[in-house]
Amino acid sequence: MSKVGDNLRGSVKSLKSLKSNAAKEDIEENGKSVAANDTGEIKLEAKMTLLNGCTVIVGSIIGSGIFVSPTGVIKNTGSVNLALVVWIASGVFSMIGAYCYAELGCMIKKSGADYAYIMETFGPFMAFIRLWIECMIVRPCSQAIVALTFSTYVLKPLFPECDPPVSASTLLAICCICLLAFVNCYNVQWATRVQDIFTYAKLLALFIIIGAGVYQLCNNQTQHFTWENTTTDVTQIALSFYSGLFAYNGWNYLNFIIEEMKNPVRDLPRAIGISCILVTIVYVFTNVAFYTTLSPQEVINSEAVAVTFANRLFGPMAWIIPVFVSLSTFGAVNGILLTSSRLFYAGACERQMPEILTMIQTSKKTPTPAVICMALLSMVYLLAPNIEALINYVGFACWLSIGGSVFCIPWLRWKQPNLPRPIKVNLIFPVIYIICTIFVVVVPMIREPVQTGIGCLMILSAVPVYFIFIAWKNKPKCVQNFFVSCTRFLQKIMMVVGAASKPAQL
Repeated sequence: MSKVGDNLRGSVKSLKSLKSNAAKEDIEENGKSVAANDTGEIKLEAKMTLLNGCTVIVGSIIGSGIFVSPTGVIKNTGSVNLALVVWIASGVFSMIGAYCYAELGCMIKKSGADYAYIMETFGPFMAFIRLWIECMIVRPCSQAIVALTFSTYVLKPLFPECDPPVSASTLLAICCICLLAFVNCYNVQWATRVQDIFTYAKLLALFIIIGAGVYQLCNNQTQHFTWENTTTDVTQIALSFYSGLFAYNGWNYLNFIIEEMKNPVRDLPRAIGISCILVTIVYVFTNVAFYTTLSPQEVINSEAVAVTFANRLFGPMAWIIPVFVSLSTFGAVNGILLTSSRLFYAGACERQMPEILTMIQTSKKTPTPAVICMALLSMVYLLAPNIEALINYVGFACWLSIGGSVFCIPWLRWKQPNLPRPIKVNLIFPVIYIICTIFVVVVPMIREPVQTGIGCLMILSAVPVYFIFIAWKNKPKCVQNFFVSCTRFLQKIMMVVGAASKPAQL
């Protein structure tokens, strides 16, 4: 252990050069342009164009959602026509939210996006709740959903007549998360290459499905497009939006890198409009393709809708779809692991997360603690009974917190009217978004009180954590020493160092 301690102390002494070299290597690996300020600090230049902004949003939105959400939407709407209305409405809802975020992003230019907006508007307590929701619920839960989708599509060809065993799906999902966690801990370049390789698989899979759907439409396969069995239960319709909106999750990711855009005032709203319209069209046509071949009941009964669709149309070539969907979801798990460290870093900069989560591995220069934390939390969520329950947890927590971020707009208009607002949206848009958020958050509580209750408990668990670990400054010396000892122990185990060699704080 003393040898490990010596290595750690040596690593701390050379931290500044290590961090500089790491930044340079990561920039070179990703082909990004950089600039150095007077202090020698390396930072990204504003090089992102409108096209780059569109690809960020589209790439962030399109993932596993379109392959798992059709079941949840049709199950709660009853008819194909209403399901398509929900998909279109979810796209419009996401577009309005993204447009509201355009004002916030150009007004509050800080790392952390909506976390920074709530911090600026409502202070550290509400910001911590947002951070807690994202780090403890939304990100790991979303990763668990994507990993389960991956395992389902991999195993489905082996179980053509029935659903894959739950234990097998869960075990394979754990293997997927562990493998990609190792990749992200071992080499940043490996992780970025995995992301690049698998990004196009999801688009290719969707274009193949849409093309097959167009062929079916040309053959007048429209018998399922009716209002038959449409539900009149408002609570069920609200639940259908959880599944629909889950598929659109990611439209706010461009705000995390708004400082890298050349002309955010001009390009941010355009990128939002183009991307959200494109994704909505792709999603709606993908669902249309599904229902040209499958009945609503077949979609509800299927654990892998795209596989069932491919088995009907592609015959011996049906293996193409599950392969591409598996590649797509595998890359999506990697993407969540790759990007989550940015949020951990933003929270730690405000001293609202353990310092260990911002540290990098001394030899591999990777955010090992953040990656391991994300992987472990995701595997805990794999214990949930099914994907639909996970989607409801994510939906309740995610849209509640995003609605709170949008509420910053009218609040700041009232409290700080003189803030510079390069983009100023009409107040009707945040009002509409907030009203719709209340609908999709409050109404499902009546229909699914247990699941929404669990979601509430997850969110409220942030309150004691905040007051014990964040607000309580004068902790006893023994408690402070315990935290410092834990941090140093983890540093020695993972061989990581932070931004300074001062004692860690929680």
